[in-house]
Amino acid sequence: MMEFINSPEAKAIGLPFSQAVRVGDVLYLSGALGNRPGTLELVPGGMEAEARQTMENIGAVLKENGLSFADVFKCTVMLADMSKWTEFNKVYVSYFDPDRLPARSAFGANGLALGAQVELECCAYIGKPR
Repeated sequence: MMEFINSPEAKAIGLPFSQAVRVGDVLYLSGALGNRPGTLELVPGGMEAEARQTMENIGAVLKENGLSFADVFKCTVMLADMSKWTEFNKVYVSYFDPDRLPARSAFGANGLALGAQVELECCAYIGKPR
């Protein structure tokens, strides 16, 4: 079973990908940026603000699917500047139980969509009954 998932806000922007795709018991979330929901405008305020909005955007997709950050088991972080890794991590870890941090990869990118400083994609387990 595959299910392609987009909120009405995401559909309105008309991006060429789904917010998430469910395949069996796994929800694969597309990379999220620190943009204001329903727009292509990044939040002002630097890495901390973008990281927080990125996490909130992921949280919204999880919530729409009956999930939370507790269901996330793998993340991939893309940073436009690896020297901002520590700044990103300060925000990132505040969204997870310290004893249940997802497996994670992080790498530097030579530019991200919209000129973002960070992009984050996640996988979450959706198989358990809610």
